[in-house]
Amino acid sequence: MTTNPAQNPAQNVAKNPAEHPASNPAGKLAHLHVLVSGASVAGPALALNLIRYGARVTVVEKAPDLRPGGFAVDFRGHVHRTVLTAMGIWDEIHAHQTHMGRQSVVDADGTPRVDLPAEMMSGDVEIFRGELARIMYERTKDRAEYVFGDSIATLTETPEGVDVAFERGAPRRFDLVVGADGLHSLTRRLVFGEESRHLRFLDHYVAAFGIPNDLGLDRTGRLYSEPGRALVVGNYDGDPDRAGALLVFRSEKLEFDRRDVAAQKRILAERFAGMGWETPGVLKALERADDLYFDAIAQIHVERLTQGRVVLLGDAGYGATMGGMGTGVAIVGAYVLAGELALAGGDHRTAFAEYETRVRDFAKGCQKISGNAGPFFAPPTERRIRSRDRAYRLLSSRLLAGFFKKLTEKAATGIKLREYPA
Repeated sequence: MTTNPAQNPAQNVAKNPAEHPASNPAGKLAHLHVLVSGASVAGPALALNLIRYGARVTVVEKAPDLRPGGFAVDFRGHVHRTVLTAMGIWDEIHAHQTHMGRQSVVDADGTPRVDLPAEMMSGDVEIFRGELARIMYERTKDRAEYVFGDSIATLTETPEGVDVAFERGAPRRFDLVVGADGLHSLTRRLVFGEESRHLRFLDHYVAAFGIPNDLGLDRTGRLYSEPGRALVVGNYDGDPDRAGALLVFRSEKLEFDRRDVAAQKRILAERFAGMGWETPGVLKALERADDLYFDAIAQIHVERLTQGRVVLLGDAGYGATMGGMGTGVAIVGAYVLAGELALAGGDHRTAFAEYETRVRDFAKGCQKISGNAGPFFAPPTERRIRSRDRAYRLLSSRLLAGFFKKLTEKAATGIKLREYPA
């Protein structure tokens, strides 16, 4: 059930089927009403897992609708497969995968220097973030309540639950609140303190936007690097007309308004002025782009993931802008959080403690990889660029192919899953 407060300011709330334990044989969490902030990936993933145990779930999302598109995200290793299979979406993800192939590092004239195997960049299976969110939304929309175009304003914990005031909708009380609202989480700020306390800047910025497919790419990509900056052009979906550009550059911390797209475009134009290969044409396309994503490459580090009846999930609690398998960690985290609540019979104190114990080291292991994302794309010197190319030429050779696959899966499989109620 989906509510859009712009169309229904009073927010008349329809009854959730999970209110009736008889309609949910599992029924282990039928007494819980959980508010989830964020409907990108972590939120719908948690909703899908919670309703398996009969919980009532409300997902609030500040965007007016489900967000389409976004980066391609991948899954790799037996842990991801186990969780996605248990959630019932493994086959559907495969049916909508990108089928992305090898990607090449190129010289300024476009000559390939080294090929990067598909499993390195795209894992066992890869899908667009928006498509993944849609799959989970479609499986939960009739059993969970989705409220679009609204967000949490205040949270007040009481012995009976959490009283939530919304920006637009009427106040309501929930048993638990989950912050699944991304790297710049509002829930985290309200409960755990200002973002500056938790966000660790990693000396690089990243931008992405759509461009014409002038290179005629078909599910392949090209990476070109100069000291401190990089351009990736890729085609992930086979569309002969469209491609995507990814720009990465090394920088001191910049002050900019995340809502001022024109200012962000000026920053990119200045930073990439004079760069070779396809950069001039990409910057021309940037002027017309209406889908620009621009942010710091950063990580979130919090002292704890839970406080009282509030818990952080995914990027809100242990996120990384890129390279840290954030989607995989969020999916696993949602599975563990719901499973621990089911094992504890809804006792959030016990469940939250177990969730934090089991997820924290796993998330940290994946974050370690993301610390290399900026230097991988945009090494600081020509010498480092050549060293990177030599290393990946060796790792992608037939001789080391098996070792390389295990290396890329190590962090993704760094958690031992418990058996949760079916």
